[in-house]
Amino acid sequence: MRMLIVEDEQRLATSLALGLTVEGFTVDVSYDGPDGLLKATTGTYDLVMLDVNLPGMNGYRICAELRAAHNPVPILMLTAKDGDYDEAEGLDAGADDYLTKPFSYMVLIARIRALLRRQGRIVARVVRIGDLVIDRGARRVTRDGADVTLTAKEFCVLEQLVVRAGGIVSKTEILEHVWDLAYQGDANLVEVYVSALRRKLGAGLIETMRGAGYRLAGSE
Repeated sequence: MRMLIVEDEQRLATSLALGLTVEGFTVDVSYDGPDGLLKATTGTYDLVMLDVNLPGMNGYRICAELRAAHNPVPILMLTAKDGDYDEAEGLDAGADDYLTKPFSYMVLIARIRALLRRQGRIVARVVRIGDLVIDRGARRVTRDGADVTLTAKEFCVLEQLVVRAGGIVSKTEILEHVWDLAYQGDANLVEVYVSALRRKLGAGLIETMRGAGYRLAGSE
């Protein structure tokens, strides 16, 4: 899953990004308000972690602009401020939750998971599709009980289809989640990895939805 951290304290932002990467997230970081708003509006994220006091544009305004644009991404606001008024202002701006610094990392992870569950964005660690078993925690795939060896990128492409089972996933969405916003190469790279997955997992597993993207077969 992909997350954006908008936080001007670079040491904190780096620490959070490292920890969340270990938790299995793909993490982008922004250190000021305008850049954070740009990333949030042009990227595809499962959650935005948003500091209140930011250079150029505060977190309340970023949150309000995202909601005004009907962007439904879950927003967790972080702030050194405390008090009911500050929390109310963040929630009124459209935030889904609010955490005051300093905070426990365990509490942060619990809040993130709760937000993702509330949005229906949490997918089971082990997913079964027919005789195919994908263990997202162990990053292991088996078919009919036999291990299937995938490269790291192949697994990540497959995982994007798994977390959106039943839906169509575009090449752009796969690139943004598996590579990142900075990737400037050919979008047809996704076709290479999908072809490799079809060779290893069976030609009928991944359907091509012409002009739209890909979908896991039998996952409607």
